[in-house]
Amino acid sequence: MSLRSFGPVSENSVAELRHTWITSGVLTRIQSALRDAIRADAERVGPFLVRFDAHSDNPFMNYAVPDDGAPPTPADVDALVTAFRARSRTPRLEYLRPSPPVDAVLAAAGFTVDQLLPVMVVDELTTPPPRAGLTLEAVTSDEDLLAVSVVQNTAFGVGGTAGDEDVARQRSLLRDNGVIVLARWDGEPAGAGAYTAPGHGLSQVAGIAVLPSFRQRGIASAVCADLTARVFDSGCTPFLETEPDDKVTRLYGPLGYRTIGESASITLKSA
Repeated sequence: MSLRSFGPVSENSVAELRHTWITSGVLTRIQSALRDAIRADAERVGPFLVRFDAHSDNPFMNYAVPDDGAPPTPADVDALVTAFRARSRTPRLEYLRPSPPVDAVLAAAGFTVDQLLPVMVVDELTTPPPRAGLTLEAVTSDEDLLAVSVVQNTAFGVGGTAGDEDVARQRSLLRDNGVIVLARWDGEPAGAGAYTAPGHGLSQVAGIAVLPSFRQRGIASAVCADLTARVFDSGCTPFLETEPDDKVTRLYGPLGYRTIGESASITLKSA
């Protein structure tokens, strides 16, 4: 259908419609990329792809992603819950909203929204000024991957220790053509982040973490900018999800990121 079908429209209306179509297309590609990111080690349960972590019951490491264009039935949701419960995992989903058919059937089954996270993309990177004493490096050795895991576990409240399982998880990301960056301040591990395997012309910047003792030094901004530049260099468009807090305007906005939608985390609480 052309714009002529709606009758005369202003230039502003045309721009708004074009922006809506572009944003919708990017969100669809992001949802497909998020689904593909777990496809290699995911299980299928009806119209869901499900990632079960064999080593951790952390809800953020165990979640389902619904298929596009296949609204789940109540029976599909019951089967999904059974699959999570059989593995002693909390039933949880991640997907982009709005998705009314999915939202409705999950709400009817008792799922509640834990988080609505802004989804952001960047068209042109604004690089922050360099910081004396800060170095950033794409890492691959077990020693460095362990250091990355310690930084992320500490920053995200998972615990300051890390082991072979964490390194294996990092290696899985590398095998899928992701990249992991370690930030050092005067040679000491201080921050970390990664971008996921490229897909659908996109790559997600994720896992940006800074040890508490190194915060307020611009490390997170430097890590994000470094990863963003690497994604652009790979020929892809960077995107990220973030908490609905001041990081949207304080951290990511100054780098050129803009919000285009929301990512929902939906959980079925224990009875």
